[in-house]
Amino acid sequence: MLEFDWAALLPAELAPWAGLLLLGLSAVTSFISAAFGLGGGMVLIAVMATIMPAAALVPIHGVIQLGSNIGRAVVMARYISWSTLLPLTLGGLVGAMIGGMIAVRLPDWLLFLAVGSFVLWSAWGKIPAVSGRSALLLGGVASGFLTMFIGGTGPLVAAILKTLRLERMSHVGTQAGCMVLQHGLKIGVFGMLGFNYAPYVPLIAGMMATGILGTLIGGKVLHGMGDSRFQYALTILLTVLGLRLLWQSGSILLGGG
Repeated sequence: MLEFDWAALLPAELAPWAGLLLLGLSAVTSFISAAFGLGGGMVLIAVMATIMPAAALVPIHGVIQLGSNIGRAVVMARYISWSTLLPLTLGGLVGAMIGGMIAVRLPDWLLFLAVGSFVLWSAWGKIPAVSGRSALLLGGVASGFLTMFIGGTGPLVAAILKTLRLERMSHVGTQAGCMVLQHGLKIGVFGMLGFNYAPYVPLIAGMMATGILGTLIGGKVLHGMGDSRFQYALTILLTVLGLRLLWQSGSILLGGG
């Protein structure tokens, strides 16, 4: 009788339970993003950071988020403001290249510190707004740079787009397009810098599949669920995860790791 070896499909550094957790997590966070526009990526990277190797965290998160955002961008393609995407993309390319050259040299404790701090900031802080289209290029540089460290810069991109006062459908579609291009750039930069995606291909495929399921369910309940209670729960969850990441950073630093 043949037995399926689930562990053989995972990278050596990931336990089978961690792989199953990530599959479920992808569905849940895709549901969050589909139902509320953003937030799923932050939850995803916060949890991934507690169970994945630090060097693989941002590039693998980028691939998963690319798949999640492609679906939304395709559906909303006719609403995308392409004149807004161009400067954000050009700036993002410059920022990603600069950030990637620094990110690959970050020690584990500093990466956890950066991710944890950003998670807490997204939960409780006020994201600075960028005013005027002339600032889009600079905003692209900033978001492209930061995404190489913290992965989930959706809140920052949303703040930039909000200042342009786009129509609602255009805002959502353009944000999805921005994130597709940003994550695509990030994936390419990490590849050029030597990151090996091959061991993670089965996990990535599985997480994308469960992510599609979460997106479909989230889209169906988008207009039928009040988000005030959920946003409160999301803030608490991000706070707990952010504090845990800071604890990990301190433990590694004090332990000499």
